[in-house]
Amino acid sequence: MESVTRREILVRAGRVGTGIAVASLSASAASQTSLDPQPHRLKIIVAGGHPGDAEYGCGGTIARYTGMGHEVVLLHLNNGEWPKDKGGAPANVRLAEASKAAEILKARPAYAGQVNGHAILDAAHFDEFRKLVENERPDIFFTQWPIDQHRDHRAISSLAFDAWLQMGKKFALYYYEVSNGEDTLQFSPTHYVDITEMEPRKRAACYAHASASPDRFYALQDQVAKFRGIDCGYERAEAFVLQVQSPRVDLPARPI
Repeated sequence: MESVTRREILVRAGRVGTGIAVASLSASAASQTSLDPQPHRLKIIVAGGHPGDAEYGCGGTIARYTGMGHEVVLLHLNNGEWPKDKGGAPANVRLAEASKAAEILKARPAYAGQVNGHAILDAAHFDEFRKLVENERPDIFFTQWPIDQHRDHRAISSLAFDAWLQMGKKFALYYYEVSNGEDTLQFSPTHYVDITEMEPRKRAACYAHASASPDRFYALQDQVAKFRGIDCGYERAEAFVLQVQSPRVDLPARPI
């Protein structure tokens, strides 16, 4: 029988321990980027303060979901119309752009009926928004991060969180970022989705909002996607924060 010294036993034990640690880290990394295709068709709501917010923050993830056969609703707090004295596009233009963007992502647009720049958070509007969500019965809900410099972004986040609470925390609630450092602040991701292959569709959906300065905003958001890619080892990624106490429904995985 081969004799084994105490030193050799310790070295072998160390190798085994290292292997276990590497496997654990690999499993953890996999859980961050998520995961296998879901066994059933999911209903997903992606909410934003304005038409375009969902596309900029989650366009690649939306494209992954719809490519897997899941249903996605783009729920806009308002229709994006600006007053004429501010030089913005009228409602019919913004609505047409939102429909085009949704078509590119194979999603469906919907609206919460508020007014751009004048979001209202009171009991009636919280209840009305909750009813919209109840009618859709989502498995997953993405909304904007609550610490944001734009009032409409903060408003949609608050409405979504309240609906999640009032509906018994039954669906997975994730937060996304837009124009990090300019709009979104203090965002520390818990999950990532590789959007490298989805970037052309995301870009096309964002540029569908032609009246909303896509040259400026897409360049900024693409910098965020590249930075998040560095975080998790992809060329481009979108990052999310899972709400504490939220049920976990896995994010779309990179195709094998």
